[in-house]
Amino acid sequence: MGSGAAEGYEWFFRSEYPQVVRTAYLVLQDKEGARDVAQEAFIQLLRHWAKVSRYDKPEAWVRRVAIRLAVKTARKQRFQSTFSDDIDVPTTSATRDPDLMKAVATLPSAQRAAVVLFYFEDRPVSEVAEIMDCSESTAKVHLHRARKKLATALGEEVTVDVS
Repeated sequence: MGSGAAEGYEWFFRSEYPQVVRTAYLVLQDKEGARDVAQEAFIQLLRHWAKVSRYDKPEAWVRRVAIRLAVKTARKQRFQSTFSDDIDVPTTSATRDPDLMKAVATLPSAQRAAVVLFYFEDRPVSEVAEIMDCSESTAKVHLHRARKKLATALGEEVTVDVS
């Protein structure tokens, strides 16, 4: 990798790493696991940087890798954990709501990933599907099922439409 490419990767890493850790954390609900997933995603990105850096959305590529790794990790571990306030990655008002985060933690990993990308990262369904490497209709199904489970867990009605 030339020095220009190395500088580009370094800039991209510094810019995107905290957000990728946050995304992985919201899927896994495990701080160390999220860091491991993000590191592995960025190692894979480094291996393919010459090609991926030319993509329109290299951040979508690294998130897709991180989401796949996080879902795979969550499926292997099959654990349910509670939200931790001491996570040192960016948070939002929604991620500071312990009841919401506990409810999100009960979702199957693919539904959790869809919720994180759509609601916490404010990505359109088309991008959620792209990152999760599934069809838009599958992403909508994950979101629909997740909303129903979250509504039940939080004692609320489902009224939001995914478009």
